[in-house]
Amino acid sequence: MKSTHRSAGFVTILLALAATATGQEFDILLKGGHVIDGKNRLSAVRDVGVKNGKIAAVAQNIEASRALKTVDVSGLYVTPGLIDIHVHVYTGTAERGSYAGDNSIYPDGFTYRVGVTTVADAGSSGWRNFEDFKDRIIDRSRTRVLAFLNIVGAGMRGGKYENNMDDMDGKVSGEMAKKYKGTIVGIKTAHFSGPEWKPVDQALAAGRAASIPIMVDFGTAYPERTIAELFTSKFRPGDIFTHCYGGSRGELIDGKVNPAILPAQKRGVIFDVGHGGGSFVFRTAVQAFKEGYYPNSISTDLHIGSMNAGMKDMLNVMSKIMALGMSLDDVVLRSTWNPAKEIQHEELGHLSVGAIADMAVLRLENGKFGFVDQNGGKLPGDKRLSCELTFRDGKVVYDLNGMTRDHWDSILPGQRGGDPRWDGFAGYGGGRRSGGKKK
Repeated sequence: MKSTHRSAGFVTILLALAATATGQEFDILLKGGHVIDGKNRLSAVRDVGVKNGKIAAVAQNIEASRALKTVDVSGLYVTPGLIDIHVHVYTGTAERGSYAGDNSIYPDGFTYRVGVTTVADAGSSGWRNFEDFKDRIIDRSRTRVLAFLNIVGAGMRGGKYENNMDDMDGKVSGEMAKKYKGTIVGIKTAHFSGPEWKPVDQALAAGRAASIPIMVDFGTAYPERTIAELFTSKFRPGDIFTHCYGGSRGELIDGKVNPAILPAQKRGVIFDVGHGGGSFVFRTAVQAFKEGYYPNSISTDLHIGSMNAGMKDMLNVMSKIMALGMSLDDVVLRSTWNPAKEIQHEELGHLSVGAIADMAVLRLENGKFGFVDQNGGKLPGDKRLSCELTFRDGKVVYDLNGMTRDHWDSILPGQRGGDPRWDGFAGYGGGRRSGGKKK
């Protein structure tokens, strides 16, 4: 007797061939999920149709017959692909960048599995080695990789290099940023341990020349160089203070939020989580939330140390922010549309019709969870996010439980399941991309 799965498989294949011949409105349809789209102020159950890598429809009760492939995502949340604007993914070479190379990770192994489709490397490379970073990592990654260019020409190579003021050149850095406009999305200064303002001033010079923001990891605070002066005298609206709950740079004064912070945020200065391995303390974050000092964007500061410590990954940081009291809708906004605006890529971070179909399908788990800060302090929580599906340009690039797949017995011998119109790995035999320009 023939397998019913096999018989059903033949029917599925015939239907797919018929759909190919007649044309379908959608390559893939996500049905029944709760859509959260901060740009469009949407938080409701909707179906999402994708065609040719773009969002084709967001509506109630789209008929499954209109799609080549329909996936039931009832009980799950459909969001734009997550955008992490603070990571370290320039693995470097011995001659190009030892510190970044020792601490960075290759992006594709740590992005799609947590719903992240776009990352911005935060200063691992400077103008001297950015093109090496672009050639070996950016152009070869399946993840969309952008970059904040370090104001230090040698990039993030440790104190010897990052404190070398002779290698901080706003003019050359600005020229490099203009040469790779859209890929270089900002200028970064980090880890400086002197009292001078030169790193910030040169970063600002480069940022003005290329019309992009600067991101500041403030390093060591000095009486001559305080975050209050940074916010009031240096930062422009749109400039980014990362590690905003780090606690070691004057974020709290006498147990209260630094009085310079909230006026700066109101003026348009961006405060970014940038969790990292040593830049997030509950004592700071809890007090900040009590006083209404919330992050504009959520990011990880992903590297080999932070991923194995309290930070872990983007979804864990988002869950941690929920445990502090922020709603899921607001957490998603700060992980999608807000960072898209901050890095001037407003084609990303939303599910408008015609937008690039980068999407995450998330599960909100209920239970007893624990979230840890840099000091080993624990905050209990009762909700945690996990990722079921990730789409990049409308194609499935991560599928935790095979939601988009057919039963194995419905696939003909010697054939692969999936369709290249909706499956990013259909026919993919493994290995990295060999190069080439990405969107």
